[in-house]
Amino acid sequence: MELTRMSSLPTNGRWRLVLALSLAGGALALAGCGSREEAETAAKAAPTPSDLVAGQPEIHGTEIKTVEITHPLNPQWVATGVGIYEMKCLPCHKLTGDRLVGPGWAGVTKRRKPLWILNMITNVDVMLAKDEEAQKLLELCLVRMPNMNITPEEARSLLEYMRHNDGEK
Repeated sequence: MELTRMSSLPTNGRWRLVLALSLAGGALALAGCGSREEAETAAKAAPTPSDLVAGQPEIHGTEIKTVEITHPLNPQWVATGVGIYEMKCLPCHKLTGDRLVGPGWAGVTKRRKPLWILNMITNVDVMLAKDEEAQKLLELCLVRMPNMNITPEEARSLLEYMRHNDGEK
């Protein structure tokens, strides 16, 4: 009966090639890291978020300047807002006052004006660059709200759902 050698190592020629490639990859990884001073210099030279936003068009062309608040709530907008919340907002915002990634929504319509809420939803980059309250939220949450590509109409439905969440009838 002939015994065969079973090993997880490649054969002699292959083993040398694997070792050489591993060492070369490690050397490249270390060389690519650079020093702390180089990283700090690069960070200082990088554009700020305000610089980046200044060169970009606003998300939907212009900020939202007017909003009509309905009394009573529009049930169709509330239902639409629920669907948008569940699809785009739920991963980061709770309906309670508890912070998840972003702030909780409970009481938001009591603390913020409707136009502020709509612009924060639709023009988040501009708001974070120019609005003090948006900047304070960023400092608190430490995570930038992403542009969720929500239209003004969808944002209006979300506002109606926020009002419903805050107990308005």
